[in-house]
Amino acid sequence: MSDDPTTTLLCQDAEQVHSREELTAKLKAQRPLRVKLGVDPTAPDIHLGHAVALRKLRQFQELGHQVVLIIGDFTAMIGDPSGRSLTRPPLTHEEVLANAKTFTEQAFLILDEDKTETVYNGDWFSKMPFQEVIKLNARVTMQQMLQREDFKTRLAEGHEVRLHEIQYPIMQGWDSVVIRADVEIGGTDQLFNILVGRDLQKSQGMEPQVVLTLPLLEGLDGKKKMSKSLGNYVGLTDAPADMFGKIMSISDELMPRYYRLVLGKDHDASQHPMEAKKSLAEQTVGLYHSTSIAREARTDFENKFGKGSVDEADLPLVPCPAPETQLIGFVADVYANTFQQKRSNGDIRRLVQQGSVQLNGEKLTDPRTAVTLNPGDVVKLDKKRMIRLQ
Repeated sequence: MSDDPTTTLLCQDAEQVHSREELTAKLKAQRPLRVKLGVDPTAPDIHLGHAVALRKLRQFQELGHQVVLIIGDFTAMIGDPSGRSLTRPPLTHEEVLANAKTFTEQAFLILDEDKTETVYNGDWFSKMPFQEVIKLNARVTMQQMLQREDFKTRLAEGHEVRLHEIQYPIMQGWDSVVIRADVEIGGTDQLFNILVGRDLQKSQGMEPQVVLTLPLLEGLDGKKKMSKSLGNYVGLTDAPADMFGKIMSISDELMPRYYRLVLGKDHDASQHPMEAKKSLAEQTVGLYHSTSIAREARTDFENKFGKGSVDEADLPLVPCPAPETQLIGFVADVYANTFQQKRSNGDIRRLVQQGSVQLNGEKLTDPRTAVTLNPGDVVKLDKKRMIRLQ
């Protein structure tokens, strides 16, 4: 069975689809499909990495399908072991619910709230008697669970795999049974869990869900996946200037990836890299704020780092330190407290020696120096970050 145009559209940018033929058959049934995304609100904020899956869900919504957003208030207390080299620290139910409130509010920056069914898996797992837990576990084998790459790796390296972690894919799979999912969306690291959902649906005599996994968006460092804990993220509710500046900090090599996964379009390789990156940053800010605010963010950035006047730029304000301040310590404090980035003394020393750190346009090249700073002074930390002293 060949793809129809709708199947081709929905599978665009997907890493794995299991299977296209099944999705085409479901679409031909001429009924709204139930499209599932499960999220564990282990942190309150959504970043561009989360948005990849949410934007795919919105695509399904625009075609008339029903999105089911499962808030894992129960599974989050276990913690998804996917891609983890160590057991996750547990969260309390109160922490999870607090995170869930903010998470869902931000999800509706992308999803159509009127076309989204939001459910909590604690509604069924908290009421499940232990006898039913045993029956659920009997539907899978230990050999099946230990086929997960992260479990195999941890065991081979001598790290613990706690028994409660093995429950996680079973619980995620059972969510698909309860809400009768036709399609489940997830990152590539979710493939094993989603396939467990298919197996459990089959064991219940249900038509198995289609698996559709999406790429994991690399963070600003271009190496690890975007994560708030790693500090390499762009939050959907970041201030426009911060969002613009963060996007401008990515490498030229990463731009095509961001164009595709953040904006859903191809990067024009004929464009000058700086212009392409500014356009990427402006369009991203426009998605989550507005086009007029995005233009202002671009103008402000160009005033700071282009041919404009720094005097007109809206720079972060930092209290003026005491006289004879040690340069490395001051720059480290600004990175940590103003830009929420931890930089080692070695990193800062290299920035200074390379001439990146400037005071009112003058390079400071001796990392051992003590500097006297005055209110109104402008300190440039690197190519993308400047502050003004109060």
